[in-house]
Amino acid sequence: MNPTLIFAHRGANRVAAENTRSAFDQALQYAIDGMETDIQLSRDEVAVLWHDRFLGKLGHPAKHIDDFDYSELRAMNFAGHFSASAKAEGIMSLQEFIDAYRTRCRLLLEIKNRDWEERARQENKVRQTLDMAGTVSNMNIMASSFNLDSLIYAHHYRPGFPLVYNFEEEQTLADAQRVLREYPFLHGLCLPIATLDAAMAGLLRGQGKSIAVYTCNSDEEINKALRLGVDILISDVPQKALQMRSEEQP
Repeated sequence: MNPTLIFAHRGANRVAAENTRSAFDQALQYAIDGMETDIQLSRDEVAVLWHDRFLGKLGHPAKHIDDFDYSELRAMNFAGHFSASAKAEGIMSLQEFIDAYRTRCRLLLEIKNRDWEERARQENKVRQTLDMAGTVSNMNIMASSFNLDSLIYAHHYRPGFPLVYNFEEEQTLADAQRVLREYPFLHGLCLPIATLDAAMAGLLRGQGKSIAVYTCNSDEEINKALRLGVDILISDVPQKALQMRSEEQP
């Protein structure tokens, strides 16, 4: 069995503002295997990195990313909410992220398609993500989403691109069996660590699918993921996960 790969969740988000260049650069100081990030669209349809539904952290609690053009988002300070002393950073585009990091570690690109968005914008976001990812070798770039329709569209747009379906906590083993039966193109599932157990791991292993888990931060969560032999462990504390992996999987 291959060693579990450790992915930094939105970069090293405990020491710098998540999804900023500072957080990604810091994550690389830990010799991580990969980084996970979140993709949304600005109002003028530029793919950018941001997780939350709203911009409350930036003082706009009722606004979404798509309420602003890219130039406006670049002028905002996406690091100030983390620390008043942090160097100001505008929003990072997906293209910048891929250009800066694709040769330095593996990338997991989570496509955040929202209920309020028009289908055309959702599909645009998928196309931009896959086009910017370009040619993939050795699973160095994967795309994921909680939106199954987005992954179905992605498969039709780029057959063979590694796609991972993100599970919610309420989804069960029976849901996993159904999803894998109906959508065999999926590369694997990304599960909340609380819902991963031997039965779920056995199902995925038996079908040759990848197992990713989010978000493993405590010793108990990290140990559980390592013990069950997941392929990708996503963590807010990647340095801890790397240390624990070195002790359990020398």
